[in-house]
Amino acid sequence: MSTPDEFFATTRWTMVRAAGASAGDALESLCVAYWYPLYAYVRRHGYSKEDAEDLTQAFFAKLLARQDFAGLKQENGRFRAFLLAALKNFLANERDRAGRLKRGGSITHLSLDWQSADTQFQIADRVQLPPDAAYDREWALVLLEKVIVQLRDEAEAEGWLVRFEHFKAYLTAEKNEIPYATTAAALSMEESAVRVAVHRLRKRYREFLRKEVAHTLSDPDMIAEELAALLGAFH
Repeated sequence: MSTPDEFFATTRWTMVRAAGASAGDALESLCVAYWYPLYAYVRRHGYSKEDAEDLTQAFFAKLLARQDFAGLKQENGRFRAFLLAALKNFLANERDRAGRLKRGGSITHLSLDWQSADTQFQIADRVQLPPDAAYDREWALVLLEKVIVQLRDEAEAEGWLVRFEHFKAYLTAEKNEIPYATTAAALSMEESAVRVAVHRLRKRYREFLRKEVAHTLSDPDMIAEELAALLGAFH
């Protein structure tokens, strides 16, 4: 298993901070991964679906057009905090609608699923939270979903996708909420074998989760604190 220091040396956010040849690609990769919480944040400030799309795309276009990556304010080393601070500043300066970067213009746009985002926002907005708190919650949800997808891809590659679809519920369920005997019967497995498989999956889940969080930080010592903050967004 990789240690935090080993996988931290090449995280996407540290690439951006290093301002090397890969800085732009690393920043774009992070933006594509975590764009939805920013779109939702814009929506919660009273913008329509179409205006929020334009503003979010314009924000990313401006961010990616920068060349002075080393000069980006780090917000205590957290990409999550950096993006929100940068977006707030962008919105505060966004006064002239005619000057907004529109979709379909001459700039290169990120490929983002706006329709899915709108549906997701309509559901998420039923939970009344302050915009900043909602941003943290949605960031955490995106991160957790990315980890589940990575685990699913790994299970598919290793040929146990059907079992994974049964086991993944244990990753978020409360203790004893799902009887192991029920899953064992559904999969024609021994209950003890299910327990072992779930234990291994939970361990792998924690590894993937720490690695994904690390990609958005500048210091491996911050992983535990960032995880606590994100998981605390659900309470």
